Amino acid sequence: MSAHRPPRPRWLAPRWLATGSAVVLTGVLGTALLLQNGGSACAAPPTTAKHSGTATFYDLGGGQGNCSSPAPADDLFVALGPEEYSGAASCGSYLDVTGPKGKVRVKVTDKCPECEAGHLDLSRTAFKKIGAEIDGIIPITYKAVPNAATPGPLSITFKDGTSAFWWAVLVDNHANPIKSVQAKGPSGSFVSATRADFNFWIIDSGAGSGPFQIKMTDIYGNTATAKNIKLLPQQEQETSVRFAGGSTAVAKSTTSKSKTASPSPSPTKKSPSPSASASSASPAAPSASAPAPAAATSEPAALDATTEAARDLALAAGAPASTC
Repeated sequence: MSAHRPPRPRWLAPRWLATGSAVVLTGVLGTALLLQNGGSACAAPPTTAKHSGTATFYDLGGGQGNCSSPAPADDLFVALGPEEYSGAASCGSYLDVTGPKGKVRVKVTDKCPECEAGHLDLSRTAFKKIGAEIDGIIPITYKAVPNAATPGPLSITFKDGTSAFWWAVLVDNHANPIKSVQAKGPSGSFVSATRADFNFWIIDSGAGSGPFQIKMTDIYGNTATAKNIKLLPQQEQETSVRFAGGSTAVAKSTTSKSKTASPSPSPTKKSPSPSASASSASPAAPSASAPAPAAATSEPAALDATTEAARDLALAAGAPASTC
């Protein structure tokens, strides 16, 4: 029997819309999206291609989403439907979302069980940047952002219950979707971990007592290896490794942060509103004992449409082919 407990499920409360015609509109839009996608399900994260859809909003209620990571400090996050959440493959990646009022960049931190492909459930803060809160549901376009800036380098957190005989880690600040995670102790060879729907990478037979080398590979083929990762459950260990740049990197972890956070997703606390499910609570702030996060790297200069399209095509070429 494994030493871990299953994650608490995200509440399946619906995203409340205005009654009457809005409910009908939601059904029509959902049908249109289904027809647009050929009527077939495709479990895959959003790509760098431009997608059309709709957005609603919700409040996380001071907990954390199904990706098990804390909400970003800027409160700009999104929950994806099961198809685009893709078994946690989208977790930690970023999307640029454009609505009637402008564009916002959001981090994927949660799953929206009732959302169809093309329906993004944004944080209230993100929604208000691109649409009027009173509208409740707005038309959008969105696309994945390869190599997006992050608040710091890759970080690794062992799940509570991790031991020499059962191994589970959460990787954060990776920006690009992760394809694989492997681990090895002081001796032996790398062992592959399996990703759970709550975004932890698990080796059911364990990997020893460490310290570990942890090799992470994103969907574009970039590989980063962190060394000297200690077996310290529920303590975030920051490395100096990033995926951005396209080359293999190896680095040792820094001193473990004193911050501890429950890696399992907490239920979101919802109450109906005319536009979306809501909560009076705000996303939890980091513990006072935690050091301030590293400053985010600066955004690259704006690219012209031709250059950006060429870059996106080149990155997409390195991603695994869709099975749809």
